[in-house]
Amino acid sequence: MTRGKDDLEESSAPLIEHLAELRTRLIRAVMAFIVGMVLAFVVAEPILQFLLGPIEATLRALGDPSPTMQYTSPQEYLFTLFRISMVFGFALAFPVISYQLWRFVAPGLYRSEKGAFLPFLIASPFMFMLGASFAHFVVTPLAMAFFLGFADVSSIFANLLSRAGEATGAAVPDGAAIVPTTNEGIKITFFGKVNESLDITLKFILAFGMCFQLPVLLTLMGKAGLVSAEGLGAVRKYAIVGILILAAIVTPPDVTTQLILFVVVYGLYEISIWLVRMVERKREAKLRAEGYYDDEDEADAPAAPAAAKATDPEEEFDDPLIREFDEDLAKEAAEKDGKA
Repeated sequence: MTRGKDDLEESSAPLIEHLAELRTRLIRAVMAFIVGMVLAFVVAEPILQFLLGPIEATLRALGDPSPTMQYTSPQEYLFTLFRISMVFGFALAFPVISYQLWRFVAPGLYRSEKGAFLPFLIASPFMFMLGASFAHFVVTPLAMAFFLGFADVSSIFANLLSRAGEATGAAVPDGAAIVPTTNEGIKITFFGKVNESLDITLKFILAFGMCFQLPVLLTLMGKAGLVSAEGLGAVRKYAIVGILILAAIVTPPDVTTQLILFVVVYGLYEISIWLVRMVERKREAKLRAEGYYDDEDEADAPAAPAAAKATDPEEEFDDPLIREFDEDLAKEAAEKDGKA
């Protein structure tokens, strides 16, 4: 009973050590995330202006000389800045978080597994940033032009001061604004909310950042043997349908934006097939060098001699023990014949 209890305590010691190590890594990752949030909050307002840049450019292109956005609750703007600080704080802390993750899993990996996993850990944030940049500088301006193109975006602020005097014929007091009267019915004006506009921008960034992870994910799965280049090529037509559905869901009902997303994601899919094929060739070359594969000459050799050899009973059962037993029987038979 005592021995079994000691064995149980010895077996539980590594688990406690792993949990303690995990706690240490998580605490460091959370601390890095908090530091990143604080740093991002300091520059949250310039980041917000940068994220809303495509909307501003679209409004100015549509004739609004003073693009303006609003928030309708006292805490909305502050919570928007908190949201920005969380997203970009995680981005700032990601190198530290990924390093802590690597230090936790690395001791349990072989050297070959470490060499396979580390490049993907580096490539993943790079591909995400590439997809996020593509979304911000290409997709978001096209989406905003599509959405805002349906509304009359000559904002009320476009008529302040510069056009008020011409429309009313009266002087405008300092610090006051007079909105000119119109006889054209109700004027539809865009007064964008900060949090809703930021939500659209962040959704595009997240969606395209995740889509650009496709080569990294499929290549890692191919290195693990979960997928093959032949299998990915066989389901190409299903992948095309899935990418079209994804483009219709993620992007606005704009053919141009959907076509851009389809071309980009399908191109990433073809690149993934090529990368998986390269991984398979490298694995096959390594196994061939280690002797797990026959040479090409042996593989191309005719099968007729081998079949003839297999049909020969003497060569098929050519075992040293059987041959020695046969020799002993022959000697005994010769001795009996000599005595006779």
